[in-house]
Amino acid sequence: MAELPKTLEDAIAQAREATKAAVTDGCKRLQVEILIPELKPMPVAEQFLPVFEEYGSRLKVFFPDAGGAALARRDWADVPFKILDIGTGKLPLEQKIDSEDEIFFLVAPTVVEVAEVEKMAQLVGDRPLVILNPRLEDLGAVGIGYTARQLRKRFVNTIESCYYLRPVDNETAVFRCYPRMWEVWVEKGGEYQKIAELPQKPSGDELDLILAKTQPTSATLGTPPAKKPNVFKGLQRFLRALRN
Repeated sequence: MAELPKTLEDAIAQAREATKAAVTDGCKRLQVEILIPELKPMPVAEQFLPVFEEYGSRLKVFFPDAGGAALARRDWADVPFKILDIGTGKLPLEQKIDSEDEIFFLVAPTVVEVAEVEKMAQLVGDRPLVILNPRLEDLGAVGIGYTARQLRKRFVNTIESCYYLRPVDNETAVFRCYPRMWEVWVEKGGEYQKIAELPQKPSGDELDLILAKTQPTSATLGTPPAKKPNVFKGLQRFLRALRN
């Protein structure tokens, strides 16, 4: 049973295992989402890389733009795989994907790149594509027309979310660790407990209904609340360290 992680290291370790399990089960389009505020994708991606160790040079890593790819090439010394971008540079995307490549890792694409991401998924065919912390469903994006919105919706629905961690607040989290169901966790009586399992990712309304059932009754309103542990305290410490 996968428990709610207490540190970012725990979350990344869980995500690696969930990804391995999903790839073993034949899943081809995967996404890993660790949705912690201010979390930078590059350090998370670096810690996630061991999941691909067995592939060596048969792994190919992509970033949304040339700047991100250049930064990774600078910081990740002596890696056996190539680091590229999916942007519209001189070399078209078709020429960046080779027949000997076996698995692909795409770091933090946004809704702006959704057409390139879908094209990449089509080009890699039945080889696994793992996407870390995508922002393909950013409803606040400006200048995204109807065609792009339909493409985004169609493509996003083809991706298996093998790991998902999102703190709703200091008391609530939505969690999924493949092959388990989607889960909602809340702080109750001084500890975090799982209160719901769902076959699909809960919508905002569904989450509201689930949480409404956990509100204290009138009989317990006069009871002083237990001290609330923040299961993400370790995450916040790690984030501060990353920013330093």
